[in-house]
Amino acid sequence: MRKAQAKKLPLAPDARYNDKLVTRFVNNIMWQGKKSVAFEIFYDAIDKVAKITNEDGYEIWKRALSNVTPAVEVRSRRIGGATFQIPAEVRQDRKVSLSIKWLIRFSRERNGRSMADKLANEIVAASKGEGGAFKKKEDTHRMAEANKAFSHFRI
Repeated sequence: MRKAQAKKLPLAPDARYNDKLVTRFVNNIMWQGKKSVAFEIFYDAIDKVAKITNEDGYEIWKRALSNVTPAVEVRSRRIGGATFQIPAEVRQDRKVSLSIKWLIRFSRERNGRSMADKLANEIVAASKGEGGAFKKKEDTHRMAEANKAFSHFRI
């Protein structure tokens, strides 16, 4: 029997924007527990986004996050010896996690001098509906659409 699910620890909102989502994003950027470095990267990236677009960097970041948030995904399910990719709606918490992880992953893979530069460029691209993270969302939706025939196997 499985044990009880772990309790979610409450996140403290960040200093500049007073937003828990920013803290969650920074926690995903962070490597080796270096949170102050991660905050520095994020704030530098937001400042660069504001400089590039001549708009509020925080609003652009929020728009980018909502643009790369998936609505559906495919889940593997084994039925009678065959594995089917079954489209399923994504839970709200997982939607946010996926969009954050995709933005950070594709910004790390970008070409650029610093992580702040790469993150800023990925945020700007995602807010326009371009870039690797947005493409990943589109591919996920396309795969779910292609496997719509197996949606009757959903639990």
